[in-house]
Amino acid sequence: MKSIYHKISFLVIVAATAMAGCSKDFLNRPPEDAIVDANFYQTSDQIMAATAPLYNVVWFAYNDKASHGLGDGRGGVLMSGSYEVDNIRMQTTDVTPEVYSSWSAFFNVVAQSNLTINNITKYAGPSVPANVKNQGIAEGRFMRAVAYSYLTMNWGAVPLINNNLDYLNDTTLTRNTEESVWEFVIRDLQFAMANLPATSSQKGRITKWSAEGMLARTYLIRSGLNGQGTRKQSDLDSAALLAQDVINNSGASLMSNYEDLFLTKNNNNSESLFSLQWKYDGDWGSQNSVQAYLAYGSEITSFGDGWGSDIGASLDQLKMYSPNDKRRKATFMLPGDHYTYMHQAVDDPNNPGKKIIQELQVPENQTGYSSRAWVKKYVVGRPEDNDGKVQFMRTEVCTYMQRLAEVYLIYAEAVLGNQGSTSDAVALKYFNAVHKRAGLQEVGSITWDDIYKERRLEFGMEGLAWYDLVRLHFYDPAKALGIIANQDKGTYRIVPNTLTNATSWTITSDQPTTYPVSESNFRLPLPAQELSQAPNLRKPPVPYKF
Repeated sequence: MKSIYHKISFLVIVAATAMAGCSKDFLNRPPEDAIVDANFYQTSDQIMAATAPLYNVVWFAYNDKASHGLGDGRGGVLMSGSYEVDNIRMQTTDVTPEVYSSWSAFFNVVAQSNLTINNITKYAGPSVPANVKNQGIAEGRFMRAVAYSYLTMNWGAVPLINNNLDYLNDTTLTRNTEESVWEFVIRDLQFAMANLPATSSQKGRITKWSAEGMLARTYLIRSGLNGQGTRKQSDLDSAALLAQDVINNSGASLMSNYEDLFLTKNNNNSESLFSLQWKYDGDWGSQNSVQAYLAYGSEITSFGDGWGSDIGASLDQLKMYSPNDKRRKATFMLPGDHYTYMHQAVDDPNNPGKKIIQELQVPENQTGYSSRAWVKKYVVGRPEDNDGKVQFMRTEVCTYMQRLAEVYLIYAEAVLGNQGSTSDAVALKYFNAVHKRAGLQEVGSITWDDIYKERRLEFGMEGLAWYDLVRLHFYDPAKALGIIANQDKGTYRIVPNTLTNATSWTITSDQPTTYPVSESNFRLPLPAQELSQAPNLRKPPVPYKF
């Protein structure tokens, strides 16, 4: 199991080359030959430097393509004729690239977290304050918990590892039960809650509220794990209690303008609870590369990337947006959309062969219509749009792993629980806070379908849609299967009312296109190369001994 066991030498390099995140003062580069040396962990700064890779490099392979490929492609948000088609068409196999890249990335996070936890525990010097030592360990346990939550939602039973060095030359490790994995995740997050500071020690670092928000998400997921058609009330109660504590006491607040959430200048804003931190000019893997795959052309990146012309919103996703929903423009570009804070290179009508730079006015394809609603979210534009902080395949816009808006909707869903609908005043308050920010009228009651739709629109292209369906499948598989089976991912044509500053669009579709789905689709296949090296992965899972 090369990607699980043999990451130690790689992680030494990763730790040694970790760079600052979204803020220049976020982290410092540790000495290249000292990160796993017993003499390294002697000061608070060294402890903090040791946790640097947990915020970027080890997540890179997941963030690069797998997050939107699995989270949005399989979740029904995306359509394409070529890019991510295995995932979009629910035909993911054991050799689909995102299967191995995500598996490998998550176990990279686990391995780096274990290395950090064990080294700080073993080597932290007497001059390191206890709270700093515990914070470093808590950061490791938090990241390990998040990685394992993704692992078990995608693969179910997976091996639980708390010290990779124990298994460097051992291929007998077997999978542990899903119940064990979730208990492991909860224990790690509880430790993180108790040992992370209430206020971020450096801009972009996680806090106790980050752990509490993730723990609320975990209880909401686990509440349906019994598969009996209902959700466990005690887990729902825990999710609501934790979510409300974050909302009431963290000091976090919703950004007033949804579109502003995805501007580089607003990295680590008041709504962010946990974000991956990137640096555009750091070593490879410390940057956010997603603009390269999502932007529709190089004219809006200023470099030779921008390969997203064949990717866009699914028709199913477009049908969810009401005309007044501000989130559509922030998530997907329609022809005639105008972005004052982004620019493009266009032909100069007065100088053939020359280009001029102007504010981005999304074009159609010279036929009067577009066949894609191109991706906007995490597409931040050219260097001049980002204080120069863009290069080829490199931006430093942070990746949201959890925002306060999700915690609002977690509370609402946890209160809804097993009821058909709810008019609970507090649940409605939080739901409507998210809903009204999008420019929509508040509602007087909510159902599961209302919350599901709100999450699809609020978190489109943030890699969450698939996981919402997985957790639904835990307790209502028929409903989850039905949602996916009816998602229209076919082709369409978008005609704007004007090519400059459009205000309305006519969308017509060709033959509806859906793809068959079955129970087997709710578990990703284990990567082929892992199975060839670790046949014990095929054995039945066993409970973990805590």
